[in-house]
Amino acid sequence: MKILKLMTLVSALYAVNAFADTNEIKANLEKAFDLKVESIEKTNYGGLYEVVTQDTILYTDEKGSFVIAGSLIDTKTLEDVTEARMKKLTAIDFNSLPLDKALKRVHGNGERVLATFEDPNCGYCKRLYSEIDKLDNVTVYTFLIPILGKDSVKKTTNIWCAKDRNAAWSAWMKEHKTPTDAENCEEPTNEILALARKLQIRGTPMVLMANGERMNGYGSASAIEELLSKK
Repeated sequence: MKILKLMTLVSALYAVNAFADTNEIKANLEKAFDLKVESIEKTNYGGLYEVVTQDTILYTDEKGSFVIAGSLIDTKTLEDVTEARMKKLTAIDFNSLPLDKALKRVHGNGERVLATFEDPNCGYCKRLYSEIDKLDNVTVYTFLIPILGKDSVKKTTNIWCAKDRNAAWSAWMKEHKTPTDAENCEEPTNEILALARKLQIRGTPMVLMANGERMNGYGSASAIEELLSKK
């Protein structure tokens, strides 16, 4: 019985010390770098601690006395541990997206799906549109997030409120035909902007796969095809 109590006490003290360590790390790093620490976990590599912030993953010791910024590579598997962890942290539940508030285009039988977040005035979004056109058997849902100025807001409204919004979007992206002024309608722009903030989308384009993996920025058709093939 005494041994059991001793073991319980040791476990409790260990938990308290571990908690205190992460608190110390958090306090030291937030004070030194004026950042917001979201989580801290000990890794399996050299006693390092993983520190997740709003923007990135850092590594430090048990006191937060230094910071390592960059990729952690496992020398046995050659896996980029940091990249794999970031993908897991930023994964999105595709089924939770309000797809009825997105533009939609279908290539082939449309059996594969992806979503994009785009600004009408984003040059790389137009390049992405051309690359996605090369894909087959895919349904593309596009959420318009006007983050590049007032003209982006105007174009988003005119595209969404057009009689054929998908045709208006295609004409602008492929043929540079400026969307004509449309009558006011009930548009989801504010809701989609709020969704983008929630998903920590800070730029366009962003491509989201059905498995929740995201690709930030422009990608070629072959790069998107590779991501689509993943389960």
